[in-house]
Amino acid sequence: MLARRFLYIIAILIVIAVAIRIGWDAASDRLMRMTFVPRVAFTPLPDATAPDYGWPQAWLSRPDLGSDPSRWLPDGVKATDAARVAVFYVPPTTYLGRDHWNAPLSDADANARMKLFARSQASAFNAVGEVWAPRYRQATLGAFLATADPRSGQAIDFAYRDVARAFDAFLKAVPADHPIILAGHSQGSLHLLRLIREKVAGTPLTKRIVAIYAIGWPISIEADLPALGFPACGRADQAGCILSWQSFADPADPRLIRAYFDASQGYDGLPRKGTRMLCVNPLTGQLGGSAPASANRGTLVPRQDLTGAELTRGLISARCTPEGLLLIGEPPASFDTFALPGNNYHVYDYALFWANIRDDAARRLGAYRPR
Repeated sequence: MLARRFLYIIAILIVIAVAIRIGWDAASDRLMRMTFVPRVAFTPLPDATAPDYGWPQAWLSRPDLGSDPSRWLPDGVKATDAARVAVFYVPPTTYLGRDHWNAPLSDADANARMKLFARSQASAFNAVGEVWAPRYRQATLGAFLATADPRSGQAIDFAYRDVARAFDAFLKAVPADHPIILAGHSQGSLHLLRLIREKVAGTPLTKRIVAIYAIGWPISIEADLPALGFPACGRADQAGCILSWQSFADPADPRLIRAYFDASQGYDGLPRKGTRMLCVNPLTGQLGGSAPASANRGTLVPRQDLTGAELTRGLISARCTPEGLLLIGEPPASFDTFALPGNNYHVYDYALFWANIRDDAARRLGAYRPR
């Protein structure tokens, strides 16, 4: 049953990738919007459907859940008794529907994909602490293909309100002196950055932050970081800092990301255009630079029968460009099925560097001192 379910999820992801590629190969962003952007008016989901984060079922991951995908480990990696840090992880976009601008919590397909991402992403932190990951009424994929549409902003704001309530519940549940890691991916990182601005920056909470993994969302070093109140992670042994990267194979075509980045204002009120995107190299833990594949301690590679993943060393290199993209070399054959247009390996931002992220979190926790 588990194998069939995994194959079903993979089949869905293949359909998504193929659909996006068709639109890209036809040189038409309009086709992508027609495929994924809802045509209905924005209507908030009823208050009665709001998750109650006082109850375990409102969470994808939390310490008292019997079945928690963030506790998954690949073969050969031993579980640890980790309760040294509390990890708040916000999952990426997994809802593709066009009937709503936000995902109903009951959407089975979105929930299945969310579990898959928790296994390949949030699991990287289970060696240092216990993961809390909220289910939330996330904005649909189409909201990020029509960012100039006011309905898109409404959907993203609506999703953020769930995440903000979950964060409040998380803070109430963990000890007041417990160190915290904040992590997310894609839409999850976008909400995480807003949480930092509204609920962390300038408050005593800053003293408890070990590191912030805001991966898969473009962050301007000059126009965003000053308003967030945390520096970029410049060293591998630095705590209280932000990591981010966006993975592309050669030749990279980041036009979709660049179009959003260049047209938007940073959190500091300055234009992002002309500024550098934050790229902390996941193989070194340092700002910018490059590292060979031999520095990669383990990539999660899907098994041939698609029922799991193998941890493979020395497979993927990483190089930050001056503009802030992370280049991984030639397109890796094991992952090309799910590559997005422009050689964008966004889906694998965590999986490509899973073991290094795991070590990075432990190293930054080792460097952390309550401030």
